[in-house]
Amino acid sequence: MAGDQVSDVIAGEGYAVGALDALGDGYGFRKIRRELGVTAFGMNALVLPAGYQAGRHYHDEQEETYFVHRGTVEFEFGDGTTHVLGPGGLARVDPATVRTYKNVSDEDAVILVVGGKDGYVGRDGQMPPGETRAGPGPPGAA
Repeated sequence: MAGDQVSDVIAGEGYAVGALDALGDGYGFRKIRRELGVTAFGMNALVLPAGYQAGRHYHDEQEETYFVHRGTVEFEFGDGTTHVLGPGGLARVDPATVRTYKNVSDEDAVILVVGGKDGYVGRDGQMPPGETRAGPGPPGAA
């Protein structure tokens, strides 16, 4: 039986769970990395009001990936190209690439931003001792 839906940050032995609304109010950054204790990469959520445009910026070292959770966001890159992403949209940006983004929807937009450097770890998942399969897999999987 399912328990109550999480609405605050809860830390357990080797994990943490939370909800976006527990990480702050209003517009701007919600510090996921700090609040959940993420140490391997940077991670924030951005809550943007309708029409808001971020300042142009780039990074010295970290590559960033953006995931649009809610709203419609237009990304503009240093070469002048623009791309409009809706819910489920993704953008990966090299550190030195200048970028900006604008909420072009009539509602608040929520973007998940993950940043890091030094590469992919690789597939290192393991099953606990005594288990022979990880689970049934997603619906429709063969």
